[in-house]
Amino acid sequence: MRNRQYDLPPLDQLEAFEAAARHLSFTRAGDELALTQSAVSRQVAALEAFYGAPLFKRLHRALRLSDEGQLLQHTVVEVLQQLHQASVALRGEKRKKTVVVTTTAGFAGLWLIPRLAGFTASHPDVDVHISASNTVVNLNRDGVDIGIRYHTQEAAGAEGVRLFGEVVLPVCSPKLRRDPARPLKAPQDLRQHCLLHMDGGPGSQLLEWPPWLRAMNLEGLKPASVLHFSMYDQMIQAVVNGQGVALGRLPLLNDLIAQRKLVTPFKSSVVSPRSYYLLQSDASRKKPEVREFLAWLVAEAGAVG
Repeated sequence: MRNRQYDLPPLDQLEAFEAAARHLSFTRAGDELALTQSAVSRQVAALEAFYGAPLFKRLHRALRLSDEGQLLQHTVVEVLQQLHQASVALRGEKRKKTVVVTTTAGFAGLWLIPRLAGFTASHPDVDVHISASNTVVNLNRDGVDIGIRYHTQEAAGAEGVRLFGEVVLPVCSPKLRRDPARPLKAPQDLRQHCLLHMDGGPGSQLLEWPPWLRAMNLEGLKPASVLHFSMYDQMIQAVVNGQGVALGRLPLLNDLIAQRKLVTPFKSSVVSPRSYYLLQSDASRKKPEVREFLAWLVAEAGAVG
């Protein structure tokens, strides 16, 4: 029987290992490969049996590469990239233009997505993928082109490009402001209303009522009731629906105020020490479509003033 020239494991096992090593998660690797978590785990186990060595350290609720896994990952990534490039060349395919953006759910839902049609209309050949989450991802490791983050200048670093700053002040629905039984003419009138709070997320401490009330000399004010939210865009939807008063972030809410879906009953505001910054992965600097998207974002932010 003729010996095989190359003693290699199946390609699908190598693909499963590479995805699991990149995400450090069998579940996220499965989502990417359209496989179940257990299927990815079996593929990796088969690969470990082939090499006779553990490729991962399976910790409590965490996954880490072993020394053998780190060695294999470097080679597998290089080989798979070469195979992919050869496939594209042989099939005569053009590289698909994509821009992957990560940002918070509030920024995505209230500011970025409502404006996105302006970019896609002038760049119909570019697919924009928005990942909206409060989780801070590693741009280089996770294959993300652009991160839009709510940072101090120091945290953003020298490479961060500032889009705009932010002020915080109370907002409510026009209907709630017009309620004759519960006037909203001065900050002390808040005791008759439901106050909406943000729990967690970037800058959430600025959206807590006690510091703002303290600045208004209203420390200890007791509202009629309180609602808590974990996502900023959900809290703002509750405000639009007339469920209470929240501390709003401008300019994220400028459009809703211009549309008269929200109003600012008082003008007392707090300037945030943070701003929205653009951060870019190393690989994306070679992509013309990313440069075009960044230029569009900066122009849109400039229009905010």
